[in-house]
Amino acid sequence: MFRVTPLAAEHIRNAADVQDEDSTLRVAAKIDDDGELVYGMGFDEERENDVVIECEGITLLISPRSNELLEEATLDFVELHPGEFQFVFINPKEGNCSAQSNQGGCGPCGGGCA
Repeated sequence: MFRVTPLAAEHIRNAADVQDEDSTLRVAAKIDDDGELVYGMGFDEERENDVVIECEGITLLISPRSNELLEEATLDFVELHPGEFQFVFINPKEGNCSAQSNQGGCGPCGGGCA
């Protein structure tokens, strides 16, 4: 099952408060044309057939297409470099971490995966 760390959940709730949103977060994953696993996330409303997960006080929405790619992943909020904090997806299905930047791009987080 997809998980969210307490620190990531805290930052999601803070972002929801700032944007005057509820804390319903859609997380998504797909395999791009190069065969890389790419992630996305944003506040959204529930759609038909969504997988709905309650975790750390937030509601997560995952489409059926993304669910298989995310089923054992964890969303965390970490300091990648001094003063540089980002959400990262830790996913045993890809063997490395991917950082989800504010611009929507992904890149390696430099290790630390379980």
